[in-house]
Amino acid sequence: MIYKNAHIDGKTVDIEVSDGKISYIGKTEKDGVDLKNRKVFAGLTDIHSHGCIGFDTMDGTHLDEMSAFMAENGVTSWLPTTMTMDMCTIKSVVNGEIPNTKGAEILGFHLEGPYISAKYKGAQNEKYIIPPDINEFEKLENIKMVTVAPEMENAFDFIKKCKAVVAIGHTDCDYECAKEAINLGANCLTHTFNAMPPIHHRNPGPIGAAFDKNIFVQVICDGIHIHQSVIRLLYKLFGAERMILISDSMRATGLSDGEYEFGGQKISVKNSVARTQEGAIAGSTSTLLNCVKKAMKFGIPENDAFKMASKTPCELLGIKKGKIEIGYDADFIVLDDDYNVIYTVIGGKII
Repeated sequence: MIYKNAHIDGKTVDIEVSDGKISYIGKTEKDGVDLKNRKVFAGLTDIHSHGCIGFDTMDGTHLDEMSAFMAENGVTSWLPTTMTMDMCTIKSVVNGEIPNTKGAEILGFHLEGPYISAKYKGAQNEKYIIPPDINEFEKLENIKMVTVAPEMENAFDFIKKCKAVVAIGHTDCDYECAKEAINLGANCLTHTFNAMPPIHHRNPGPIGAAFDKNIFVQVICDGIHIHQSVIRLLYKLFGAERMILISDSMRATGLSDGEYEFGGQKISVKNSVARTQEGAIAGSTSTLLNCVKKAMKFGIPENDAFKMASKTPCELLGIKKGKIEIGYDADFIVLDDDYNVIYTVIGGKII
């Protein structure tokens, strides 16, 4: 398959695909799909999404429909993200064969809870919070990433032994605790600034530790969870090489305001903001592409905004996606001048 006249980094090139991989970038006389000099970016990878269009990861069903919605909105791969529930329910969701969907590729699951702080539980259900147990965790399948509060009992031992990507989040840890967790293998912050202590000039907390140790930081860039000034601050601190845009989307994404369920709790969505009955923000109703658009609106350059939703999360996961380069998976998106999706290409095929 050949895609002709792709506008990439200011140049017009053709992209040739073989066996789902990019095999050539340049100019060719061969026929192919004419992209008419439209902007082309690497497909987006959402490493933190609970659901959309009325469905949730914890339902244990409808991953195909969610993946199709993701692809329609520029996401070519993602990690369905769980909530804090009992381990039996979590196991029923994540264990077994990951389905091949007609939309965005499922890379595995992000286990967000139950190994979290009750103080910073956010919209998670405190009833099911437990200390991390590496033996119990290893009974779970397909976990690509796990969020852990490192101050919990057994957390250091868990982080040291865990084979999945470990993110620090929903935590009350201080700077020293976070730094030790990073030394043991934690390599990311979950939705930075949200559900963790803020930076204080004498107590820099996990964000200060993340900066000093130069790890990755996930950021919900929907314009609601974090003020745009703080988005710019994080960009200056971590750069496009370490800052990762996430949606943290929940089942109301793609739907209207109303009453929803999230992690076994009632959620009200008003003016596109989801909150628990106690008033805590409960995930977002934004797509990852909208987060990229917000980042550009807040002053982040176009290429860096897209990189933080494609190349950077893929580098965290250690996979050969997120770049339009020879040898990488042929996952890319074709956009109009307003950054709306015209084509989503996954494995070289238009979805």
